[in-house]
Amino acid sequence: MIYSFLKYIITLLLLITYTTHDSYHVFFSRNQTNFVHQIKSRAMFNIFKTSRSVILNMDEFFDKIDLGNLNFKQGIHNYINGNTDEFLKNINAIMVLESEADSIQRKIENEFYLHSLMPNYASDVLNLIESVDDIVDMGKAVLRQFEVETPYIPETIRNDYLELANLTSKSVEHVIPAARTFFVQPEKVKDGLQKVLFYHRETDNLSTNIKRKIFQQSDELKLSEKIHLRYFALHIEQVSDVAKNIAQQLSSLVIKIKI
Repeated sequence: MIYSFLKYIITLLLLITYTTHDSYHVFFSRNQTNFVHQIKSRAMFNIFKTSRSVILNMDEFFDKIDLGNLNFKQGIHNYINGNTDEFLKNINAIMVLESEADSIQRKIENEFYLHSLMPNYASDVLNLIESVDDIVDMGKAVLRQFEVETPYIPETIRNDYLELANLTSKSVEHVIPAARTFFVQPEKVKDGLQKVLFYHRETDNLSTNIKRKIFQQSDELKLSEKIHLRYFALHIEQVSDVAKNIAQQLSSLVIKIKI
């Protein structure tokens, strides 16, 4: 790895040395930016090879978040469909996953400080990991609120709540692969972020429609019941807000490593 990196540096210096010649100047002016970006990208991401445990911890961490998101979605479905036993299993599972994700997150932070990984971007990357961890934290909090407050969801809007859970979960399903890709091929991150923003927008639109139905088309409900239902639509929606925040952080990081 060191030999390869030095080879790139030497090549770059040679190119700079000969830029006074017109033909070399034309070549360099056209290729300098892409060449430097390639060197920075390889140097930055190959550094993980010095600590294989970081890669393993990253993979395990993202796996826990994926499972947490799955339990979040299934938990809401089970609550609305009256599957109480399965709903409680989802809560127990997401609590365990949250604890395990927090533990792995601390390991990753220790590895970054111990090996001085990505010193120019360490704080940004660790903030990104913290935001990803917020997904399972928020999902657990929402399920616990369902358990404690036991909201009554009328038959007329149950399918809307189920679809809201599906859409907000979809935004997470697309942001996790994008976060994984960042540590391998950062130039390809942008492809997945568009889907995250799409599902976030769809989640926001459906949540607004649910609130409109509650307050404008549900005369049989008391005002307190309407406010309660709006509250739960808002909190389900907030999981997709976390996914959108992660997408924005990834986009910013990709720009920074190109500068």
